[in-house]
Amino acid sequence: MTGAAAGEPAACVFCAALDPASPSPHVVFRGERVFVILNKYPYNNGHLMVVPVRHVDRLARATAPELTELITLTRVAETALTEAYGAHGINVGMNIGRPAGAGVVGHLHVHLVPRWDGDTNFMTVVGDTRVVPEEPAAGVARLKPVFERLAAG
Repeated sequence: MTGAAAGEPAACVFCAALDPASPSPHVVFRGERVFVILNKYPYNNGHLMVVPVRHVDRLARATAPELTELITLTRVAETALTEAYGAHGINVGMNIGRPAGAGVVGHLHVHLVPRWDGDTNFMTVVGDTRVVPEEPAAGVARLKPVFERLAAG
């Protein structure tokens, strides 16, 4: 389990995404301490998460280098989503702890959800349904080269 500390649960989806034996095809970019992955259950096309490699549950427990790379790759993700998807705006957020709505409670992550003027993606709220017309593989193919170029510069 890559990135997990001793004694951490083996079922962490983010740690599993980096398992060299079966890496997730949704990983868009990997930095030294943080990686970017497409959300498996997105609210919109391009819904990304920026995640520390190390299994850490709170900002207060992250190291300064982890926090620096977390915000740096969040900024790169904002630029990449704007460029690759023509996003007019982006919801950026974190849910720390189950009471705050965290779906993955033990592993810190930042959500970036692209939004467009007039978008009507209200289906999740009213119908418990998500309408996302792009396959994850297409999103990875669209975003990977943008991340590689932006992160290099």
